[in-house]
Amino acid sequence: MNKKIFLSSPHMSEEGYEMEYIQEAFRTNWIAPLGTNVNEFEKELAAMVGATSAAALNNGTAAIHMALKAAGAGEGDIVFCQTFTFSASANPIKYLHAIPVFIDSDYETWNMSSTALQKAFDQYKALGKMPKAVIVVHLYGLSADMDKIMELCKQNGVTVIEDAAESLGTLYKGKHTGTFGDYGVYSFNGNKIITTSGGGMLVAKDPERIDKVKFWSTQARDQARHYQHSELGYNYRLSNVLAGIGRGQLKVLSKRIEKKKEIFTFYQTAFSDLPQITMMPVNAWNEPNYWLSCITLQGNVKPIDLLLALEKEEIEARPLWKPMHLQPYYKDCDFVGEGVAEDLYHKGLCLPSDTKMTKDDLRRVAQIVIDVCKGK
Repeated sequence: MNKKIFLSSPHMSEEGYEMEYIQEAFRTNWIAPLGTNVNEFEKELAAMVGATSAAALNNGTAAIHMALKAAGAGEGDIVFCQTFTFSASANPIKYLHAIPVFIDSDYETWNMSSTALQKAFDQYKALGKMPKAVIVVHLYGLSADMDKIMELCKQNGVTVIEDAAESLGTLYKGKHTGTFGDYGVYSFNGNKIITTSGGGMLVAKDPERIDKVKFWSTQARDQARHYQHSELGYNYRLSNVLAGIGRGQLKVLSKRIEKKKEIFTFYQTAFSDLPQITMMPVNAWNEPNYWLSCITLQGNVKPIDLLLALEKEEIEARPLWKPMHLQPYYKDCDFVGEGVAEDLYHKGLCLPSDTKMTKDDLRRVAQIVIDVCKGK
C-alpha cells in the first residue's frame, strides 16, 4: 500500500507548544469557553497581524456572520461578495436575510476584480441600492489587490470585510491581509496553515465593535444578576482548550509558511518544462502564505485526469472552488463579471500541500503529474 498523502492536514508543533497551554487549562480547571488562553490568543494574534482588537470565535463562518452584523447588514440589504470562494464566505449573508451579489475575479490575483467591483457599484448605484458591505476573499494564501478595492469602497462609503480564512501570514505590500478593511476574518479549521481543530478570529479597527461582537457571541447576556437578554445572541465563542492549541500554533506559523513556500517552489521547478501547467499567480507586491499550491491546465489535460491519477495512488488533491453564482442554492443571485472565476474553476487543481510532506512525497506527486501531462 502506498503512503497516503494529504492535501493539507493538521500539523502540531514538534516542540509541544500546544500541550503546554492545554495542560495549563486542565491544571486550572478552565476548560469551559473563555479563560486565559482565549484572552491571550486574541492579544497575540492581533499583535502579530497588527490589528487593533480581536474576538476568538468557534469558526471563521461565525466571524463573517458577526462582521456582517456589526456592519449593520440585515434583511433586504445588498452585500457584494467574491464569487470564487467557499460557501462559508457567502452563507452568513443569507443568515441575516440580506441579498448576495457575486463579483468576479481577475487572472492577476484570482481574487476580486476591481473592474467587476466598479461595474457592480455603478449598476447598483443606478438602481439606488448601494451595498451594505463588500466581502473580499484572499484565496489559497494569495492576496487580492487591496489598494484598488479599498479605494473603490472608500469612494462609495461601504464597509469592507476581508475573508482571510486561507491567508493568515500573507502580506500585501508589507501589511497583513485581514487588516486593510473594517473587519478581517481568520480560520483555524483543521486544514488551515495553523489550526485549533475548529476556530476562527475576527479582527477590527474599532474596539467597540469587537466588544459588541463578544457580547453577541456569548448569547447577548445583559449585565444583571439574573439571565436577561435584550438582543438576539449566539453561542460563538472559542473554548479555552482550543485557544491553547492556537497559542502554540502561532509560535510555528513562520515555519509553516516557509514549508508551504518550499512546496510551491518544488512544484514550480518540477513543472517548468510543461506547457500545460501554469502555477497560481504570485505578484511582486504579494508575499503569500502559499496555503495550497494550485495550478491551471491548458490543452488536452484536464483537472479530472490528474485528480483521478493522484487518487489512484492514495494522494489527495482538490478542484479549485466552484464559484458561488454557479451553485444550485445561489443560482438566482446576481453576478457581475466576465466569467474569469468559472474559467479558473474548470481549469484548476489544488495539489497536495501538507507541511509534513517529505521530498520523496513531493517527487512522487510531481512524477504522476508529469506522466499524465506527457501522456504516459
